Amino acid sequence: QVQLVESGGGLVQAGGSLRLSCGASGSIFAINSMGWYRPAPGKERDLVAIIMSGGTTKYADSVKGRFTISRDAAKNTAYLQMNRLTPEDTALYYCYVDYLELDRLVYNRWGQGMQVTVSS
Repeated sequence: QVQLVESGGGLVQAGGSLRLSCGASGSIFAINSMGWYRPAPGKERDLVAIIMSGGTTKYADSVKGRFTISRDAAKNTAYLQMNRLTPEDTALYYCYVDYLELDRLVYNRWGQGMQVTVSS
């Protein structure tokens, strides 16, 4: 069983910053990718940022240049630094992890979500 522990959401004024973290623990052999998603018009969850095992990152166009995803591979933890936040960034942010368990099969898991609210 794999658990995700999320932290870092909250309320911030426009132009401010927040950092989300997501740690995975349990029967993990290796992590393929970790990232965050948030709801978008017409989509239950849309990609915000993701980081692959090799360090490659991908961002939604709307957050490029403002958000930075990073990871601590030894701790199976990813971080999302969010700068220059705008009210449009207000959402429930869901951590996502794609991993191999000890049986070498691929699984994925979603976090419960962290609320980010940006006031104007």
